[in-house]
Amino acid sequence: MEWNFQTAETLAAALRAGEVTSAELTDEAIARIERDDKAINAICVPDFDRARAAARDADRARAHGEDRPLLGIPVTVKESYNIAGLPTTWGMPPHRNHMPAEDAVQVSRLKDAGAVVLGKTNVPLGLQDVQSFNDIYGTTNNPWNHGRTSGGSSGGSAAALASGFGALSIGSDIGGSLRTPAHFCGIYAHKPTLGLAASRGMVPPAAPALPVDLDLAVVGPMARTARDLTLLLDVMAGPDPLTLGVAHELMLPPARRDRLRDFRVLVLDEHPLIPTGADVREGVNRVADALVDVGARVERHSPLLPDLTEAAVIYTQLLFSSSVARFPVEAYEQLRTQAAALRADDQSLEAARLRGMVCSHRDWIEANDRREAHRHGWRQFFAEFDAVVCPITPTPAFPHDHNPDLMGRQIDIDGVKYPYLDQLVWAGLPTMPGLPATAIPAGRSPEGLPVGVQLIGPMFEDRTPLRLAELLEQKIGGFQRPE
Repeated sequence: MEWNFQTAETLAAALRAGEVTSAELTDEAIARIERDDKAINAICVPDFDRARAAARDADRARAHGEDRPLLGIPVTVKESYNIAGLPTTWGMPPHRNHMPAEDAVQVSRLKDAGAVVLGKTNVPLGLQDVQSFNDIYGTTNNPWNHGRTSGGSSGGSAAALASGFGALSIGSDIGGSLRTPAHFCGIYAHKPTLGLAASRGMVPPAAPALPVDLDLAVVGPMARTARDLTLLLDVMAGPDPLTLGVAHELMLPPARRDRLRDFRVLVLDEHPLIPTGADVREGVNRVADALVDVGARVERHSPLLPDLTEAAVIYTQLLFSSSVARFPVEAYEQLRTQAAALRADDQSLEAARLRGMVCSHRDWIEANDRREAHRHGWRQFFAEFDAVVCPITPTPAFPHDHNPDLMGRQIDIDGVKYPYLDQLVWAGLPTMPGLPATAIPAGRSPEGLPVGVQLIGPMFEDRTPLRLAELLEQKIGGFQRPE
């Protein structure tokens, strides 16, 4: 039996039943990577010798009666996580030799759960792109079409999963970095509620690995099924033990609904600031039709939905307020001059990006106050609904675009060009208030590219969108192997 595309849940059952050993699974995964990754370039830092040793340890542990959630299962880890003995560069050439001495807290949790780490997956420079390429490790290609991006910044992890390189991966998300690669590569990913999973050790190479309260960013699971997402989230969830002095399990409430027909869902396929391409709109409608077909309550409009335009502007300001915090003074002063020249009535996303880059602490507090108003709006919304179904980006995976000027790039939506970074508005919808969002496959475009959608749920009710994802997978199908 070929094991590479089996789910983590299936592999765990087979390992428990003695049908396969971790050493066999690991050797098969390594053989596939060595055969296929030359064309994909997902695994940028292999760690095969230690993986084989960990697999042998897992087999010995199982022989002695041990059983842990991921014992013996091969996985990958996004390059941006510290792993002792491997470089953490974030794709930045000056840090190509940065070698952390300690595992990130999530890497420790993977290992404690028994996972076998095959290696690290590729990222964009500084994690600041929706593509994955850099001057150290090169470009990661989409397994469905090598001329297209795999997404970013967890693009290497998504491409690895779609290619059968390990059963699970861990990534991070501030601008769709878990969800966009999942959408582009046809897999599953979950952006947890803000603060649900500790992020210590998922830091730029020059920064100390300390517990921090992140403003927008989260770490989260990636997999080929919704149930595997839940399995991995249960390993990842919980605050940093350094902040409590002891390890602590965070108990999440159960899913609100157990049957698809009982869900109350708002479906969105239009945003006031950017069009939705026909291929993505069809994916959203495919999910909506499945929900209608089983008798779920499906609405297309609600006065309870917070204002999408204001949400996008607040998200943009908060996102970019931290992006230039460590810029050289000269570059920062140039941005301040440009921002001062903006017209007061310019409410474009481009203006919001520029204002965010140079916002004062007073400006940030004002934006944060508006965010809190949106969070309250979402609380009221989720008293009447269980989830939102909407796009992740306006298009499927687009051709590689390595123009170094992100502000100068454009995204083609059904033949019309739009500012490249405007595509972040859908990813920002749950990110700004800190809501959980699950990315699921929703079919393929006429060109054969995967199309995904996101399921947004109530804060700290991550199991609700995850359960909806699982039920939709049963109804409309899920991951398919690239042809």
